Amino acid sequence: MQLSDEQKQKVAAWLADGLSISDIQKKLGTDFGVSMTYMEVRFLIGDLKLQIVDKPAEHTPILGANPAEPAPTPALAPMPPGAAADPGALPEEAMPPMTGNVKVSVDSITKPGALVSGQVSFSDGNTAAWHLDQAGRLGLVTKVAGYRPPQAEIIEFQAALQDELAKLGY
Repeated sequence: MQLSDEQKQKVAAWLADGLSISDIQKKLGTDFGVSMTYMEVRFLIGDLKLQIVDKPAEHTPILGANPAEPAPTPALAPMPPGAAADPGALPEEAMPPMTGNVKVSVDSITKPGALVSGQVSFSDGNTAAWHLDQAGRLGLVTKVAGYRPPQAEIIEFQAALQDELAKLGY
């Protein structure tokens, strides 16, 4: 489904107002009668040359956790000219430094429904189970409800996971 220029401008305005991708998806349906999947809306954002930027999240305390700055949640903003079309791509200099505090292990017996699974521990002592499913999606299940590791450690986790899987021939 092609959107008119006016509709594209409205989508850009919604993004500038800080609406999430799922909110945009709902508004496209209610305001324009356009039914799109989450991924189609995500592609639309890329086609409109918009990208995700960090915006502060509401602070939700976690019982027993050390009070720290909450992890930022993504918001959307226009891509700079000449930027990569992949909204998740960061330039090398924008990547947070790796601390080496994230430890990844691979299960000797893979969990049902997964291609590969394992455990990860973060620098603050929180642990989580991870799995890679048949569709190539990475899942992370934290032991503490509502826990979100810092963005820098998520990137470090993904790099460490890639290294571990490469050692095993994946």
